[in-house]
Amino acid sequence: MVFRGTILDAPDFDPSADAETLYNAMKGIGSDKDAILDLVTSRSNAQRQDVIAAYKCNFGKDLIEDLKYELTGKFERLIVSLMRTPAYHDAKEINDAVKGNGTNERCLIEVMASRTNAQMHDMVAAYKDAYGRDMEEDIIMDTSGHFKKMLVVLLQGTRDESGVVDADLVEQDAQDLYAAGEEQWGTDEAKFIMILGNRSVTHLRMVFDAYEKIAEKSIEDSIKSELSGDFERLMLAVVQSIRSVPMFFAKRLYKSMKGLGTADNTLIRIMICRSEIDMLDIREYFRLQYEKSLYNMIKDDTSGDYKRTLLNLCGGDDDLAGEFFPEAAQLAYKMWELSSMTKVQLRPTVCPASDFDPAADAQALRKAMKGFGTDEDTIIEIVAKRSNAQRQEIRQAFKSLLGRDLMKDLKSELSKNLERLIIGLMLTPAEFDAKMMRKAMEGAGTDEHSLIEILATRSNEEILAMNAAYQDAYKKSLEEAIESDTSGRFCRILVSLVQGAREEGPADAERAEADAQVS
Repeated sequence: MVFRGTILDAPDFDPSADAETLYNAMKGIGSDKDAILDLVTSRSNAQRQDVIAAYKCNFGKDLIEDLKYELTGKFERLIVSLMRTPAYHDAKEINDAVKGNGTNERCLIEVMASRTNAQMHDMVAAYKDAYGRDMEEDIIMDTSGHFKKMLVVLLQGTRDESGVVDADLVEQDAQDLYAAGEEQWGTDEAKFIMILGNRSVTHLRMVFDAYEKIAEKSIEDSIKSELSGDFERLMLAVVQSIRSVPMFFAKRLYKSMKGLGTADNTLIRIMICRSEIDMLDIREYFRLQYEKSLYNMIKDDTSGDYKRTLLNLCGGDDDLAGEFFPEAAQLAYKMWELSSMTKVQLRPTVCPASDFDPAADAQALRKAMKGFGTDEDTIIEIVAKRSNAQRQEIRQAFKSLLGRDLMKDLKSELSKNLERLIIGLMLTPAEFDAKMMRKAMEGAGTDEHSLIEILATRSNEEILAMNAAYQDAYKKSLEEAIESDTSGRFCRILVSLVQGAREEGPADAERAEADAQVS
């Protein structure tokens, strides 16, 4: 895993010197809170554990107990939590969520839906060590129904992490989820629990895409309509974490601070647990989604030493660093600038076929799809060796001579990735771009990189053709789709590009002429 945290190992680390610094900061009347927070937030968790051990060896005292005694309020909770290992911190959060009257279901959902197998196993062991009880038994005693069953499944930490994906199983799982919910009266909750609780992340992302094709709605929309209460919220959290853990936490952080009051426990828990994993990614999603940096939202919503500590964990202000441009907007602008300035000499691999006969090609394709089985080699040979303009003539000849729709026949005869590739080749460039833009925005989440890639690299003529193809295929303007699926300055840049009104220079004219020659 690539490190995307904000807290690193401190260079030239000396645990004994750090222990002495903390001892002096708490000696006498009052305490030097600045020294405490600066030291604690500039050491990794592993280094903090070394400081705890050195503190006991050098002074015969428990550092965490001294911190609890010297500090107060939310600042004390935050600093003490930073001194625990991730596993013991998670264990304490779960214990707090289930002890006493009532249950903090939101805490259970957040932790259980977002931890890896290894993190889950470490947390269970830490819970047993700290409280002398079995975490699973405590959760079973404090929850009920399908919510309880899913928590227990997640707690096992047995999600497939092999990375191997079986395409047939993807289709089967998508069909099973549809049959368990949308296709029948009532819901087979056990099927949802089994698939969402055990399959790998990569597998489930493909299942979600396949499901949307079958059900014509996202898995999230189906969960909302089929499930309810805490079970629904847990399953949605699992899906969101599968799609993107940083996005899941960015949303949780925003909800913890929006409106009146702050959900400090949630804020503390996430800032601590993600500071050495993916806080940079969380910041990026936060800025893109809410048009405000995480740093500034924390700054506006908290105060004092508590605020300073959280800001240190956050690690930086994206509003200042990006001059009010989120990373995706900066990338879009850079790609647009590069493509507008670069002189392009096209060197294609597919050129118009000589001695081209669209009628003969249409007949050959029909023969390749008649009867039992499909002659995929013939289909590939024809489609891959004709220019796009020639493929359009074949589509027309297929309909004129045979009275059939070539695209529908190809879809029914081919399967999976080959079908997607061949159909993509048979579409006009404008139709293909429109389809890719639609795919980037449909369902939960947005594929910003696909939007950027297409809009930043197409000529005015290509963008206008794509707009017309999008309107024709989806009965909605591309601009409206972009405005409903993106926000802030990123949205404004995309809307500006989709107008197809960029001033074009010699490089654009040469590229357009080369395009015309190729097609």
